[in-house]
Amino acid sequence: MNRLTQALEFQSQALLLRADRQGLLASNIANADTPGYEAREMDFARALREATGTASEPPSPPLAVTDAAHVAQPVFSDETTSTLIWARHSQDAVDRNTVDLDRERASMAENTVKYEAALRFINGSLRTLGDAMKSHNQG
Repeated sequence: MNRLTQALEFQSQALLLRADRQGLLASNIANADTPGYEAREMDFARALREATGTASEPPSPPLAVTDAAHVAQPVFSDETTSTLIWARHSQDAVDRNTVDLDRERASMAENTVKYEAALRFINGSLRTLGDAMKSHNQG
């Protein structure tokens, strides 16, 4: 039972972090036309290590809105804010905006697939547990 609890806890943390990353990617896309906006990304592996208690690096400062024209940053859990990094941009823009829409869309699609995979794992584990708890008379 302890292994099942650990697996579910790990997947639930991954699910929460995937939701936070989706909000971050959506914020980047929303600010694609904001002059001077610098895209952010999440170091997902580090965030997951911190959320599961296996990391030892000091946290970095949280995000701040630097211009009133920016779309408000999503609210992240404490685990997430320490793992945000500046996204690498492929080319410099005249307006100093670092959002690469192709990269953001690809990241969003990848994150969605991984979110659904974590959700399916949790659902499958709970379904298996429920089946195991049924008596042989309940079928």
